[in-house]
Amino acid sequence: MRSEFIEAIKTHQAVFGLGLADEQIARLADYYELILEHNEFLHLVAPMTAEEFAIRHILESLTLLEYLPMTTKLADVGAGAGLPSIPCLLVRDGLKAILIESKEKKTKFLETAIESLGLLNRVKIVNNQFEEADLGDCEYVTCRALDKFTEKLPRLLKWSRKQKFLFFGGRNLAEALQKQGVLFDRKLMPMSEQRFLFISQP
Repeated sequence: MRSEFIEAIKTHQAVFGLGLADEQIARLADYYELILEHNEFLHLVAPMTAEEFAIRHILESLTLLEYLPMTTKLADVGAGAGLPSIPCLLVRDGLKAILIESKEKKTKFLETAIESLGLLNRVKIVNNQFEEADLGDCEYVTCRALDKFTEKLPRLLKWSRKQKFLFFGGRNLAEALQKQGVLFDRKLMPMSEQRFLFISQP
C-alpha cells in the first residue's frame, strides 16, 4: 500500500502544481500508514484505494499551500484525521497550526499522529467545539469535513472574526457563502468536477 501511495503522489502531483521531494513524499506516506493503522476502529476516512487517498485527501489538501505564506499559523476546524492541515505541515516547515476536533477518539489519534510525525513543536490540539476554542494568533481558518458545514457556517464566520479562510466544499457551500455576503474566489480541484477550494477576500 505504501508503494502504491508513493507512486500515486509522484504520478499526479504535477496536475496539482506540486513538485514534492522524495523526503516529503516519504513523510506523507508515514502519515498515510498511520491512518490505515487506526482507520478500522476510528473511521477516520472512507475506505478507498491508495491512489484515491493520495489524490483526494493528500494532494487536494496541499492545494492550500498556494494561498498560505511560507510562515503562518492556521486553525483547522473539524480536523478529524488531520486533513487538510497535517499534509501541509509535513511539507512546509514554516507552518504552525491549531487542530480543533470535538470527538475525543479522533483527538487521541491526532495526538498520536502529531507525536509520531515529529510535529509537536508546531501543533496545538484542541478537543472542543470550535466556538469554545481560542483562535489566538492564527491568521487563517481552514475546514474540510465539518459535519453540517453549511448549517454551521454563520457561526463559523462569526467565531473566526472574518479571518482569511480556505474552505473545501461543493456548490452548496458557495451558495451558503453568498447568502452570508462573503466575497470569495474558488478553485476547482484537479481531477474533480464538484469539489472546490473557497478562498476568502477580506
